[in-house]
Amino acid sequence: MTPTITAFAQSPDRGLGQARDMRVRWAFEEVGQPYDVRLVSFDAMKQPAHLALQPFGQIPTYEEDGLVLFESGAIILHIAQRRPGLLPDDPNARARAVAWLFAALNTVEPPIVELEQTGYTEGDKPWHKQRVPLMEDRVRARLRELSRRLGSAEWLDGDFSAGDLMMVMVLRRLNGSALQAEYANIAAYVARGEARPAFRRAYEAQHAVFAAAQARS
Repeated sequence: MTPTITAFAQSPDRGLGQARDMRVRWAFEEVGQPYDVRLVSFDAMKQPAHLALQPFGQIPTYEEDGLVLFESGAIILHIAQRRPGLLPDDPNARARAVAWLFAALNTVEPPIVELEQTGYTEGDKPWHKQRVPLMEDRVRARLRELSRRLGSAEWLDGDFSAGDLMMVMVLRRLNGSALQAEYANIAAYVARGEARPAFRRAYEAQHAVFAAAQARS
């Protein structure tokens, strides 16, 4: 059975490849697994049918042979464990790759998302301008630590893995920012990830959904 994932029918990222189904698309492309996509509207995401798959009313979800998963990290880990290409064969290296996947989601992403969303959620508050530098410093601290660990290496731990896939996707949220520009090795690391043929295929597939929605509007 071909796996099916859900994605925004009209993505709020306007075709930038930031919506979280992009992470799963990239994983599928890396392991050479065909997949189907079911597009859902914002209204449908809050309806019982979708909530039965994703209790928080988000995307993506994953369905295959009776298995239903949600959360992009869990989905990517499942794909990587079942199909070769995203996790090393050596058990210790495999465990480290999984650790980097969790580090991307639990350590690096939260301050980036907080900074990204503050303009939408708190931009009209009188204390907003004072908070932004504090949030930038939290992001900068994580980037500094990651930059130091990455050094001149191509990937985080040997060959490209699911940990790199997730870390690149998280760091892409800073593309074009002064924060990312402060760390040349991180900017180059993200660019290497984006240059992978599997990433390009996934990006083009997701962008096509945005382009089709624009054409209909």
